[in-house]
Amino acid sequence: MADGSKYLPYSSRSGNESIVYFTRDLSAEGLRKIYARVNHNITGKVAIKLHTGEPKGPNIIPREWVKSLIDNDIHGAHIVETNAYYEGGRYTTELHRDTLKVNGWNFAPVDIMDESGTAMIPVKGGHYFTEMSVGKNMLNYDSLLVLTHFKGHAMGGFGGSVKNIGIGCADGRIGKAMIHTTPGQPDQWDISKEEFMERMTESSKATVDHFAPHISFINVLRNMSVSCDCEGVAAEPVVTPNIGILASLDILAVDAASVDLVYALPEHFRHDLAERIESRHGHRQLSYMKELGMGNDRYVMIDTDNGDSRIYPEDAVKGVKPFEG
Repeated sequence: MADGSKYLPYSSRSGNESIVYFTRDLSAEGLRKIYARVNHNITGKVAIKLHTGEPKGPNIIPREWVKSLIDNDIHGAHIVETNAYYEGGRYTTELHRDTLKVNGWNFAPVDIMDESGTAMIPVKGGHYFTEMSVGKNMLNYDSLLVLTHFKGHAMGGFGGSVKNIGIGCADGRIGKAMIHTTPGQPDQWDISKEEFMERMTESSKATVDHFAPHISFINVLRNMSVSCDCEGVAAEPVVTPNIGILASLDILAVDAASVDLVYALPEHFRHDLAERIESRHGHRQLSYMKELGMGNDRYVMIDTDNGDSRIYPEDAVKGVKPFEG
């Protein structure tokens, strides 16, 4: 079992490279521009999996960005979510619908996928699971755009694409319990560190395999609190600078590049988020994705702002400004 508290520098990685697109343009237009680079397999009935947030959550992806993307580029797409495992504003479908209204997700259909039940989908090559319980309505879609607010996470260390679908497509009672809780004991959060990362990653693999090749990944590196959007207004203040948007057809590459961009920041900028990742052993998400054959942790990052030239993380973060809320 790899030590998830240790960051693996790019120079120590091996294997093939995938393509990851990068823009500094944190806007609706920037999102549309980078989506166009990874949209060629997004066909048929489209689901967009994003974190719609707890009531009045301050750091979620701006609604107007998502509205512009759907109105201009993915007509008829549904935003998809599942109910939460913890008590709060998304614990039941009724509460979840109220929270969606509060947070302004009323410009497109929002499908709470476990509202009417669950379905089991296979986990290929898993250690913990042979199948994962997901919201039943996930089976109604042909393609999935994984649109992720990249940030910290209380248990995962970071929340990237693998967390967005590994936890976010698992249904709120069965699937999430399979990932978080050892049956027969009272602590619903007893599974942590490497085992939690591995269970979450196996869940994510089930969804990736279900949709492949009709699945794309976008990570938005903006308002990166060490807290997940599931903490809503209780999230820790943001101290990490905004960086940009990444997109890829490779889930491991897009999450690895996101982590690399954070680690390329000056130490005083990256400290809090890097400490959150390491203290929760979050790097195991990346190494386990590689072991499961989910993609490459090496990549060519394409600077879409500058003629599609290759760019490296240390250059991509040059000149970033301190976060201003």
